[in-house]
Amino acid sequence: MKKLILTYCKMAFFAIFSCVWALPAFAGEIANLRIGQGVGSVRVVFDATSDFHYNVFLLDNPKRLVVDVEGMNVARSIEKVKDKSNLVGGVRVGSVDSSKKRIVFDLQKPVVIKKVFMLSPQSNFNWRLAIDVNVASERDFASKVGLNHAVSNGAKTKASQDNTPIRANNNSRERKVIVIDAGHGGHDPGAIGYSGVYEKTITLAAAKEFKRLLDKENKYDVYLTRSTDIFIPLRDRFKIARKHNADLFISLHADSAQNRNAKGLSVYTLSETASDKEAEALAERENKVDIIAGVNMFEQSKEVNDVLISLAQRETRNRSSEFARCIELEMRKSVQLISNTHRFAGFAVLKAPDVPSVLLEMGYLSNKNEERLLRQENYRRKLATSAVKAVNRYFEDMKHKSLF
Repeated sequence: MKKLILTYCKMAFFAIFSCVWALPAFAGEIANLRIGQGVGSVRVVFDATSDFHYNVFLLDNPKRLVVDVEGMNVARSIEKVKDKSNLVGGVRVGSVDSSKKRIVFDLQKPVVIKKVFMLSPQSNFNWRLAIDVNVASERDFASKVGLNHAVSNGAKTKASQDNTPIRANNNSRERKVIVIDAGHGGHDPGAIGYSGVYEKTITLAAAKEFKRLLDKENKYDVYLTRSTDIFIPLRDRFKIARKHNADLFISLHADSAQNRNAKGLSVYTLSETASDKEAEALAERENKVDIIAGVNMFEQSKEVNDVLISLAQRETRNRSSEFARCIELEMRKSVQLISNTHRFAGFAVLKAPDVPSVLLEMGYLSNKNEERLLRQENYRRKLATSAVKAVNRYFEDMKHKSLF
């Protein structure tokens, strides 16, 4: 009897062992999914326990966004995630083979893949894969359908086995573009300081120092709206930022007040009222092709255009405010700030609908002591050093803390 029981135990053990051995070994798990609204786009974010290979592409009939992942288990709970933007109608999880999972997003509208990037663990976050898609025309969608337009990080996929080219993804390493605007210039001197110095002179010197220090970081492409004493119309200044597809626009100024005791640095972003009025004006213009980068406004209805502009403005205001917060945090370590440092106004140079923008008032030229400081190269370098730290902090925060 004992021998019989022992035999059954051995058989059971080998049966269980064989089943376990036959199960595919996964390196980690995609445990969570988030879908959020971006600037004229929708962002899909996967939270994972480890790095993994991915292949992202579009399919038609019906319209789908497909994400193939290798060596990862995928939690079925992500199928319950809802998209408040109503771009994604549903999420499905399946298997391609024993080592590869497929996640399918049913699309309600045509899209194109804007960018795909992986983020390594940071703060309270684990590994994250982010996918940005833009609403597009039917023609643009059709031109991007299929594995030959897939975005991959180098995994061995069926596309590569079929010798179909796969576009490598370098978005997580791309250089950010920053445009610095030296306020006033030419026949517009700006404020006139206590000793007679012109604001346009101070802002140009500060802009050049700011650019010099940012260039030393060797991770930004930095442009000045002006490098000499010339006049540039206000709206042409943010057009320069949009021409360079800027990630940040920073306009430098030096304040003036009747109260000669007024002093301190402040930073302005566009007020919601001013932003809404600008969005309304933009929507009424005939030439809409370049209102929002990457979105063809000619092929959308007026209602869709209004929504896209409004969304872009809202996201841009949020990002502008985030950068203003970074400036305030870094500047307070080295210079004096006014109370309620972050302020809101309708400055024309801040009205680009899709470029996060701030106007930095570096101090009061009407204050004798502050004007003296702003005329000093060492003080301007101190301001520029803090501004560079704020730029670094902003991009780091946007990369790791807030994907939406």
